[in-house]
Amino acid sequence: MKETGGLRNQLKTIRTRLGISQQDLANSAGVARQTIGGIEAELYSPSAAVALRLARALGCRVEEVFWLSDSETRIEAITAGPVASDNDVRVALAPVGGRWIAHPLVGEHAFQMQMAPADGIGTPVAGSEKLSVRLLDDPETLARTVAIAGCTPVLSLWARSAERWHPGLRVHWTHANSMKALGSLARREVHAAGIHLYDVVTQEFNVPFVRQAISGCAVTIVNLGIWEEGLIVQPGNPKGLRTCADLATPGVRLVNRDAGAGSRLLLDSALEASGVCKSAIAGYDRTVGSHQEVASAVARDLADVGVSTAAVAAIYGLNFIAIRKVRYDLAILEEYMHLEPIRQLLSTLEHRWVRSQLEVLGGYDTTHTGAATTIEP
Repeated sequence: MKETGGLRNQLKTIRTRLGISQQDLANSAGVARQTIGGIEAELYSPSAAVALRLARALGCRVEEVFWLSDSETRIEAITAGPVASDNDVRVALAPVGGRWIAHPLVGEHAFQMQMAPADGIGTPVAGSEKLSVRLLDDPETLARTVAIAGCTPVLSLWARSAERWHPGLRVHWTHANSMKALGSLARREVHAAGIHLYDVVTQEFNVPFVRQAISGCAVTIVNLGIWEEGLIVQPGNPKGLRTCADLATPGVRLVNRDAGAGSRLLLDSALEASGVCKSAIAGYDRTVGSHQEVASAVARDLADVGVSTAAVAAIYGLNFIAIRKVRYDLAILEEYMHLEPIRQLLSTLEHRWVRSQLEVLGGYDTTHTGAATTIEP
């Protein structure tokens, strides 16, 4: 029976990340190895002195290792933008002029559209596809970069969280739909491809597409989460849409995703199942390249409906009509799995702060986050 009094810990996660055995940690903290095992299993709570010694041995602050499951800290902050009075809102906080300022992460403000700093200056090499690059940073720093291609904004949120947890780790996210991301992985342009593709024939997510795109080498599939995907519509659903078949209703304007996007494939399969002809849908050929652009078009009344996720709909204050729960996976070539930056990045999927960032988005299930399987060649 657990008697932790609501005290939780991530002792094992931190210890494993640092490559420290239970016995080594016990020796450093001056406790028995069985004590480490009992604390990691949350069978009992350590004393304050033991908690402090463990944190010191791990080089962490004690609150990074232990926390109360029912505790919360609240502050007062001045909002920097309008918020709905009846809903919680995600915010970014900053101390400004002696006050906490809360910037609502709503609509366009939920995504950081920043110019990326350059790592080097490339000059084309005549007669080839190569560049001669003058580095603007040292090679050792650049070597700790993980390159990911994918379409979900969650990748940038995860990257920022991982870089915070592992100082020195660099994560470069290239926006690409699922099929383009797989193409980049097959060409070895990135370490990982973010994909959410459903095969109606095998009724499997992602694996059939990975097998088709990549041959001759093993690929590890790591789950980032399971999200709800469906129709996003204006607040109150003024067109009264319920299913994809309703998209053919006169006066309904669709904003579609680009070819190769998981959302586009989901829509096409739903339309085929409903017997609806694509040509009957106004806006089917009007495409945009991201989930944000779909939501922005609907929010600005440039379209009545698009296909995206429940999380994106909530961020933009739009209504959501679920179609299917979809796996979002990372496809990583097995040969990359031993690389330290890859290991560091994936290890953060077990971190409670990272998971909490995903969960508060809404419509995002982290039950299987971090679970991995390998597809043999």
